Amino acid sequence: MAGFLIKRLLQAIFVVFALTLVVSFAIRLTGDPALMMFQGGGSMTEEDLMRIRASLGTDQPFIMQYLNFLKGMVTLDFGRSFTGGTSVSMLIGNALPATLLLAFISMFVSIALSIPLGIKAATARGKGADQAIRILSLIGLSFPNFWLATMLVLLFAVTLGWLPPSGMSGWTSYVMPAVTMGIILTATNVRLVRTSMLETLQSQYIMVARAKGLSETTVLYKHALRNCAIPLITYFGLQFGGLLGGIVVVERVFNWPGMGTLAFDAVSARDYPVLQAVITVLSLMIVGVNLLVDIAYGLVDPRIRTE
Repeated sequence: MAGFLIKRLLQAIFVVFALTLVVSFAIRLTGDPALMMFQGGGSMTEEDLMRIRASLGTDQPFIMQYLNFLKGMVTLDFGRSFTGGTSVSMLIGNALPATLLLAFISMFVSIALSIPLGIKAATARGKGADQAIRILSLIGLSFPNFWLATMLVLLFAVTLGWLPPSGMSGWTSYVMPAVTMGIILTATNVRLVRTSMLETLQSQYIMVARAKGLSETTVLYKHALRNCAIPLITYFGLQFGGLLGGIVVVERVFNWPGMGTLAFDAVSARDYPVLQAVITVLSLMIVGVNLLVDIAYGLVDPRIRTE
């Protein structure tokens, strides 16, 4: 198991360095932040631009800027924002918990709904319950997340006044963003759980378990669900990583003070340090989730770690 973990960890470190290099280079193709920040009166001169670039550190060669960024990443010091002079690490520290909490709640809602619904659809294959669940999942897949978020705001905040329309002011603020993301995720996960369970329920060991007189709940949740867990773990892990990167639109609709809002504002201002730090932190988390998925493989199926 130790060799398995070391191999996966080395792969993760390589991916992280490759990501930081690509991100650092790509961000600098978006434009010159000195042009965005120029505040002087009259005509803009080359001396003015050089002065601003020197103060921002963008006058240095790219390799020097990248090495400085790596040093800051190791020490958790991402520099200061170009626009406000605020510590980027502090901005990340304020925004990251909000995004993570929203992502975890959304994922929990999705898993809590999709597993029992997917199992029900598989055990009722071809019957009314199966057809109803499949139709509902197809409808859920058809909803763009920004449209669903807007409709929820209009219904529960504007029309009924039950929930706050935006911001993060209490537990009620989590309901609409989490439901928005949870419904979209559930629509996909239900179909995956159903397909995996259908294949597993046809296995011989399931028939043996039923022949022993085990309860249907034990057969479904202890035997069948565990043996089809690997594709589910794979997809849930990748889905959570995608959720971290794709939550930007939902955060903008609900004015959620998370990483998506921070990244959107940084793009508008060409704020290199903030945007670079946001993308890097999210990339690190996605790589970390994939690493945890690999570890989960080894725990669920010992054959994988022995390979």
